[in-house]
Amino acid sequence: MHLIPQDPLLRVENLKKVFRSGESDLVLFENLSFAVRTGEMLAIVGESGSGKSTLLHILGALERPSFGDVYCANLHLNSLTDSAAADFRNREIGFVWQFHYLLPEFTALENAAMPLLIRQQTWPAIQGDAIHWLREVGLEHRGHHRSGELSGGEQQRVALARALITKPKLLLADEPTGDLDSRTAESVFELIARLHRDYQLTSLIATHNLAFARRCHRVLRLHRGQVEEVIPESLPA
Repeated sequence: MHLIPQDPLLRVENLKKVFRSGESDLVLFENLSFAVRTGEMLAIVGESGSGKSTLLHILGALERPSFGDVYCANLHLNSLTDSAAADFRNREIGFVWQFHYLLPEFTALENAAMPLLIRQQTWPAIQGDAIHWLREVGLEHRGHHRSGELSGGEQQRVALARALITKPKLLLADEPTGDLDSRTAESVFELIARLHRDYQLTSLIATHNLAFARRCHRVLRLHRGQVEEVIPESLPA
């Protein structure tokens, strides 16, 4: 994919994360520095336990680093209070996880609308947005079904609609196809790629699927606490 260079939307400087393990410290990663330009689709790869999920949590202001700085949308995330970080997440970040985390007592339409309901917006004001995003993920006809009545792929599509209904600057996806069979995973990845293009998103996708990572603009590999950039074309197709 060809990108026109733009100013970074996300900037990471000397990031370090340490966990206390008994009497010793476990350094998950350190000295991570990289930038992500507006419009990029970046894959983060690495073995299980390498820190991919923790890195996404820090970038989305769900966790704080032990050291270093994260800047996103002109905000210094480390300096945000808990309430300011929650507001930042709701307005600027769309999250998609390996598990969909849909609320079983609500319909697909209501689940897609949940971030706006959390903002205490009225249902008449947001119903049209929810319908639009279900249509974008190909599930408008399933809007009144509860999550338990949907397939795994459909549930993940609703989760994607929920992530994007706030029109976030940044989409963070943590193994979004990890629980799906290969055919369904392919369709969900293609959907993410299309919505990335259509809505000019900036997307970071943590994935074990190197064939999917290969189709992103850039690839970062976490390995032994360090990050290295990998040429996408060098990964298996």
